[in-house]
Amino acid sequence: MSRKPPEVRVPRLVGLMAVDARETARARGLLLTAPDRPELPLAVVDYVVRQYPQPGAEVPRDSMVYVWFDFGPGEGGGGVHEPRIPRPPTGGLQRELDEPGDPSMVLSSP
Repeated sequence: MSRKPPEVRVPRLVGLMAVDARETARARGLLLTAPDRPELPLAVVDYVVRQYPQPGAEVPRDSMVYVWFDFGPGEGGGGVHEPRIPRPPTGGLQRELDEPGDPSMVLSSP
């Protein structure tokens, strides 16, 4: 009978869907919890945005790994990804025009 190593490396879970994160953690002998998702066993397509301990850390088998699916206050996020209306004008770069009445545009007469 072979003994399992007492320490395991924490896998990278950020970017994985909830279902894949649970399976990856379980395969390494780790437990998964999500402070912002009490219904973690029901979460499927939410993506992990943060984890603790960090990937590569050595922890005892059956340790708890914390994952978050939402950014906390002040951490930002990806912003808005869908197209916004009105769209920017087409036609490429245009020369910036001077403001009307700009003194640099006034030509002095001789």
